[in-house]
Amino acid sequence: MSSAHWRPLRGIDQAALHEARLQAHYAAQCLARTARGYVAPQPDDGHTSLLWDETLDGFVTQPSNNGTRLSLHIATLTLAVHGGAASSRSPLLSLDGRSDAQVRQWLGDRLAARGLDPVALDAPSPYAMPAHDIANGAHYAAAGSADGLTELAAWFVNANLLLGSVQGQMTRHGTASPVCCWPHHFDLATLTMLPKRGADRYVGVGLSPGDEYYDEPYFYVSVYPKPDPAMLPTLPMIGHWHTHEFVAAVSPAHKIVAEKNQMAETEEFLRHSIALALKILD
Repeated sequence: MSSAHWRPLRGIDQAALHEARLQAHYAAQCLARTARGYVAPQPDDGHTSLLWDETLDGFVTQPSNNGTRLSLHIATLTLAVHGGAASSRSPLLSLDGRSDAQVRQWLGDRLAARGLDPVALDAPSPYAMPAHDIANGAHYAAAGSADGLTELAAWFVNANLLLGSVQGQMTRHGTASPVCCWPHHFDLATLTMLPKRGADRYVGVGLSPGDEYYDEPYFYVSVYPKPDPAMLPTLPMIGHWHTHEFVAAVSPAHKIVAEKNQMAETEEFLRHSIALALKILD
């Protein structure tokens, strides 16, 4: 049973949170490259998905074939290598003040010491990343983004707490995936495939830390196949229907932060939206 607790959300400056989110997203690609290089392939690239680890307060890869895992502490952008044959000690690297090229050199050396070919880290990414100077050699600036990274970590902690409960409940309705982070979009989510009635149907429940649709974190309950927007039912006050390119009930950060009981209101939004999603797809 989870020992995590809801962390109060302060609602810091949006620009600061935007910068923290992009830096963390780029940092998470270290984990994605490691997973693509050394974790046994799974359908739908599931081997690249990341897990939130309460004890590490960050994301961790699934184990490679020799047990090596890589983690990222979100609040400080610190990498750690775990397991493998080299040592029980976990080498650490703060990304602050370092470029991706410097991080790649450090990581390659540590993985080579664990019997893994570092060349596998250099395989091209199968997806494009949001624009940021880090892609052009700029250094990470974790210290300067400390407030934003701490707030971002709180969003992921809270999401993992609520989504763990959601995932357990959704197993009554279909096949619910584990709660995991997909490094492409950097969202933490669980997807429930409903019994087929002629076509695939699913409900996705998760947290996006922000993207091209909303420049702030948001919880969502997505519905597929896309229903007629004109027929969508009313949502709780902190939510609205997003209908551009995908259909989902969305509760953005600024509405959640404004609530006196943030956890209770977010839980109610998810509960109500999931019930509506299941009814829509029934």
